[in-house]
Order: sequence, then structure tokens, then C-alpha cells
Amino acid sequence: MTVQKRTTKAPAKKRKSTGPKGAAKKRKSTAPKAKTKSTRPKAGAAKAPAKKRKSTAPKAKASKTKSMPKAKAAKPRKSKPMVRLKAVPAPPPAPKRTAGGKSALHTRICEMFGIEYPIIQTGMGWVSGASLTSATSDAGGLGILAAATMTFRELEQTIARVKERTDKPFGVNMRADQSDIMKRVDLLIREKIRVASFAQAPGERVVKTLKDAGVLTMPTIGARRHAEKVQAWGVDAVIAQGQEGGGHTGQIPTSILIPDVSAAVDIPVVGAGGFRDGRGLVAALALGGSGIAMGTRFLLTQESQVPDHVKEIYLKTKANGTIVTKAVDGHPQRVIRTALIDQLEKANPLTRFPRAALNALSLMRVTGTSLPELLEEGIAMKQNQELTWSQLAMAANAPMLTKASMVDGKIEAGVLPTGQITGVIDEIPTVAELLQRIMAEAEQTLDQLGA
Repeated sequence: MTVQKRTTKAPAKKRKSTGPKGAAKKRKSTAPKAKTKSTRPKAGAAKAPAKKRKSTAPKAKASKTKSMPKAKAAKPRKSKPMVRLKAVPAPPPAPKRTAGGKSALHTRICEMFGIEYPIIQTGMGWVSGASLTSATSDAGGLGILAAATMTFRELEQTIARVKERTDKPFGVNMRADQSDIMKRVDLLIREKIRVASFAQAPGERVVKTLKDAGVLTMPTIGARRHAEKVQAWGVDAVIAQGQEGGGHTGQIPTSILIPDVSAAVDIPVVGAGGFRDGRGLVAALALGGSGIAMGTRFLLTQESQVPDHVKEIYLKTKANGTIVTKAVDGHPQRVIRTALIDQLEKANPLTRFPRAALNALSLMRVTGTSLPELLEEGIAMKQNQELTWSQLAMAANAPMLTKASMVDGKIEAGVLPTGQITGVIDEIPTVAELLQRIMAEAEQTLDQLGA
């Protein structure tokens, strides 16, 4: 059929081109007669000189005219910006943006903590052990050891193991309401730990003791007024965790909390809640932060001591598969929604109390706390956090239910604290690979923004 079409329409075009085809096209593009004759073929052929090659083909050959846009559409694929972000080299590229000879990504916390990258791994109970902490610090970030769920002897031993694996600075996370808090503070001073972090406000006495000995303090806060309060006590930095964060969390989204807090205090503000890559790091800096702190993203690394089958649950969880509940211990806590969480949500306080009491006794044995110490700690928690007796009894629920899943691997019997970011994480890299990728993505993001 194509041969017949060519022979039937060829005579009409012979009038236009008596010589070679190429010559005929050029003459008609400049001769005035082309304007009158162009009304017989397609009007568009005379209007767009760039498409003269297409106008020589017969009208019936729509397949050839359609093939041309395909060739042009293929060109943008070579310059897609996202390809550059995904094809990240193993080591981060050399920083190009400098201010006073330093990279734009070398922030105040890098100088303060003695770290290469403004990335902090949070002290997650039962998760942040010697392996994860040392791997993070060795890779250029700040690893934080979770000591709140350790006995004093375990803390001593784990600090020694971290020091055997890295000579880089690291931190230790503690609970300020523990009965032996000052004993632990003395240990950090003696071991020359760089940073002491706290899930709640540590208190002026603790801050002053650490500060006088040269140990930096960094509590986690969830509101502007909390940051202003602890700055008055003399803390060196704060982690501002937004609602997207995992575990115990506040009600203010990260994108609102970081600029609000950074405008209120003079100390560095580290953003937490919803971070996993270099684009998030750049966003945190743009909001006024000095870096990012991540929990769930570090939980899902190869050095994390969480059982593999538990990590798989995190990887399969969607962004809307988490819930903020008070049913665990009376405080808002973001966890993966499971059958156990649904049961706790439906249970009334009377049925929760016996289980909470048993968990309190279990926690006492695990952490090596005596009954008098447990009572002393409970009274301190009641006064400092203004808890009711029923809330106080439930306070042991969170660490013990977390241990059941994170350590024992019993998903059906425990809770899975997580940030919403788990819904967009689909792989488990090493800590070194993660940090290198984040920094490379951050550099490339700044390049795209023209920074």
C-alpha cells in the first residue's frame, strides 16, 4: 500500500521539484510562488521552515511524522536531575560551597561535637548498642549509646566496647530521673564522654555538673518553651523532635518546630522527625537547624542489633501504618499499629494496671534496680513529670514492651516504636553507606538549588 501512495501523489510533487529534491526544497523556501502553492499541501509546511524535511514526505505517512517527536522526547532522559541523585558515588563529592573556607554542610554541631557530618544517631533503648554507636561515629556522624535501659555495670562495659571500636567522639543517652543518675554522670566525666543526651529535661544540677567537667549536654524537646527553659540551665544544644518522630513525641510538626525553636534560642538546634536523606538534611538547615538526628533510619541499618525479621516489619509498614497512642504508658508515643496496640487502645485503665505492675517488676530486674530505688525513682518521676499514680505504674510498660520486640523478637508481645519515615524506607544499608549517600545527596541538592 505504501508503494501505491507514493506513485499516486508523486506527480503532484514533480511540479514543485523539477531538479533534485534537495534543490527544489531550497528554491521554494525562498521563492514567493511557494506561498501560493503552499495552500494546496498542508498550511503548516510553509509556516515552519524547521519542519521542511517533514513536508517532503506524503501526507498519508503519519507514521513518519509521529516518529519524529519520539526522537526528541528521548533527549530529556539524559539530563534528568533525579538520575544524578540516585547514581551516588561511594564517597561524597568534595564540597564546593564554602563560607570562610568551610563547606556549607559543616555546621556548628560539627565543630562543637568534633564530628565530620551534621548527622546524629539517637539513643534508642534496646537498639543503640556498641555496634551501632561506634559505626555511626566512625563513619563521621555522632553515635549515641542508649544507657537508659542498661544497668550501671552494663553501661561501663558497653562504653569500653565502643572505645575499642572507634576513637571518634560519641555520646550517651540517659534518663535524668534514674535513681543513680549522678553515679552515671560521674562515669561519663571519668570516661571523657563528649556528649550526654536526655529524653527529658535533665535538671540544673545535672547540667551544671556535666558542664563544669567539659561534657556537652543535649536534651530532646518538643516545644519552644522547653528549649528556652533548658537553655537557661546551660545546655549546649537541643534536639527538636517533631510529631513525625518515633517513640515518645510531641504534637508540633517538624517543619514548624525547627524554625520556631531556632528563632527562640542561641544554641544549635538539631532537627528530628521525618529525616532519612540528603534532601532532608538541606531542608533542616534551611529551616534554621544545625543538623539532623535520626532514629528509625539508623534502626534500619546492618549494624542495628534489632532482629532481621523485626526489621522486615518496619520495611513493610506504610507511611499511614503508624499510630500515636497513650495506651502504652500514658504518654503520646508513635508506634507501628499492631494487634497488641489495638488491644491496649481498647483496654480500660483497670485492666492495664496489673500488666503495668508486672512490667515494673520486670524492668526492676532487668536494669538491676532494687525495690527502694524503684520507689525513689517513681516518686521523682511523679514530681518531675506530674504523673498520676496510674500513669506512674504504666511507666514501665514502654521499655519492657519495646524489649519484647527489639531484643526478644516477639512482635506479638511487644511494641515497635517508629517514625513515620519508615513508610518510605525500603532497604537496609550499612551505616557508612548511609552517611556517604546522605552527604552526597545534600551536596547535589545544593547544586540543583544553585547554592
